[in-house]
Order: sequence, then C-alpha cells, then structure tokens
Amino acid sequence: MNERQPPAMHGTTILSVRRAGKVVVAGDGQVTLGQTVLKSNAKKVRRLAKGEVIAGFAGATADAFALFERLEAKLEQHPSQLARACVELAKDWRTDRYLRRLEAMMAVADRQVSLIVSGTGDVLEPEDGLIGIGSGGPYALAAARALVDTEGLDAEEIARRAMAIAAGICIYTNETVTIEIL
Repeated sequence: MNERQPPAMHGTTILSVRRAGKVVVAGDGQVTLGQTVLKSNAKKVRRLAKGEVIAGFAGATADAFALFERLEAKLEQHPSQLARACVELAKDWRTDRYLRRLEAMMAVADRQVSLIVSGTGDVLEPEDGLIGIGSGGPYALAAARALVDTEGLDAEEIARRAMAIAAGICIYTNETVTIEIL
C-alpha cells in the first residue's frame, strides 16, 4: 500500500559570488510547504567562526541548524582552515548515523575559498568562484555567470541582480534576500 507522504519543504536559493577580493553569499527568504508559502523572510545565510566564514544552506531548516553547529565546532578545531573543517564535516556527515539522515547542502566561504558541502561527502570548490544551490540555485548561478563579466558590477551587485532573476523564474524563491559580505 502506498502511504501518503506529507508535503516536502521546498524553496531555497543560495548564491555565492567571489570577485575582485570580495565574497558575497546571498539567500532568499522563502520557506514553502507544498503549495503554501509559510514564511517569506527566513534567514538562510549566517556568519560563523567569529564572522570570518559565511554559510548558506539549502534544505530542511532543522537539518541546516544542526550542520551550522557541526561546522562551527569543526572551525573551532581547525581555525582559519575552512577547507579542512568542511572535509571533516563531510566525513562525519557520511559516517554518523544521525547526520546521514540530514537533507541539506551548504555553500560556505571565507576570504580565501568558496566551497559546496553536501551529505554525499562532496566538498567542491567551483573553478569560477560562483556557487548556486537550492531549488533556484541553477537560475541564480546562470544569471551570475552572465553578469560576472559586466564592467562596473561588484560581487554584491552581481548577487543582487542574479537573485532577482532567480526570484522571477523559480516559484520557490522570493525577492527577500539576505546578503553577507567578506
């Protein structure tokens, strides 16, 4: 017999743009359950490691908070080593019975590196300094790639414009954007 599954939580667009010595992580504010918007101003981007790291999450909210806490602990164990902390988190995520069930992805950045961290054990550094995750991530990423060579646009302006484009395409993305800059 086929059991009815509750509607899945949807909706996140996280974009990271690295350009000219600046890194920006932007996230929309929409939280959706099925076809209903539950919240329009959620904060999916936060600072960690005394403000030296920015992290954005896509996925279940409670899972993301658990991952933020774990990443913060790894950053305390490996200060100023974001890549190592992320690799250690990814190892735990794959092997720990509790963490394996978490459904989320993270985009993390410090002044030196931008990374995607997933529950499958991936820790990836994009070759172009751009990251897009979540339901609207591909739209924001495509827009950022199109804008990145435009003269006169800094990382923040590219992120703002790309997020607006994603919000115009993805029904799980809104125009309430949180932006953190390093």
